[in-house]
Amino acid sequence: MDLDNIKFDDKGLVPVIVQDAENGQVLMFAYANKESLQKTVETGKTHFWSRSREKLWMKGEESGNTQTVKAMYIDCDNDTVLVEVDQKGVACHTGQRTCFYTSADNGEMNAPGFGSEKSGKTLEDVYGVIDDRKRNPKEGSYVGGLFEKGLDKILKKVGEEAGEVIIASKNGDKKEIIYETADLWFHSLIALSYADISPEDIYKELGRRFGKPKEAYREES
Repeated sequence: MDLDNIKFDDKGLVPVIVQDAENGQVLMFAYANKESLQKTVETGKTHFWSRSREKLWMKGEESGNTQTVKAMYIDCDNDTVLVEVDQKGVACHTGQRTCFYTSADNGEMNAPGFGSEKSGKTLEDVYGVIDDRKRNPKEGSYVGGLFEKGLDKILKKVGEEAGEVIIASKNGDKKEIIYETADLWFHSLIALSYADISPEDIYKELGRRFGKPKEAYREES
C-alpha cells in the first residue's frame, strides 16, 4: 500500500473500517495516522492511533484479541481505509464479537455477516469469546463462572450435556438433538480452552485420521 496516496485530515488521521475477512462482518471503526498504518503493513497486525490517549496502539496488545491483516483497501477519495482481518477472539472491549451490536432502535443485534453459516469459523468465533472470558473475567459471565469453579465443574457440565444428547437421540427428536448437541459442543469448547487447546488443533487431528482405519491412526498417535 502506498501511504503517500492517502489523504489524512488536518490532524494527520484517517478513518479505518475493520471487517472480518471471511464473512464480511464489520468489526470496528478506528482512526490511524501514517505511522500506525506503516506498523500495520510491516507487522501484519492492525495498529491505530488513540485520540483520547494520544498514542499508537496495536489491537489486542492487552486483551490478546489481535487482528491479522488479510487485505487493505483505500476508497475512491483516498480518505478512508478498509482492512480485512482474521479476528482472534472478540473485536469489542465489551466482549461482543463486533462493536456494532446495537441496532438503530436500541435492540441488541450484531452487524450482519455474509459468509456461509456452515463454516467452521462459527466454532472459532465461539471459542474466541470463551477464551476471552477465561483471560478477561467479567462479572455475571456464565463462562467466567465455570472457569472460576475449575476443571471438575467444567467436566461435569460436559458429562451432563453428553447425557442430554443421548436422551434426545433415543427420543428421536431432531430439534432436541440439535439443541443438546449445541450445548455439548459449547461446553466442550470451554474444556478445550481450559487446556489451551484450540478448535484448529482438533481439525488437524481429524485431518490426520481422515481416510485411515481406526487401528492405523491409533498406532501413529
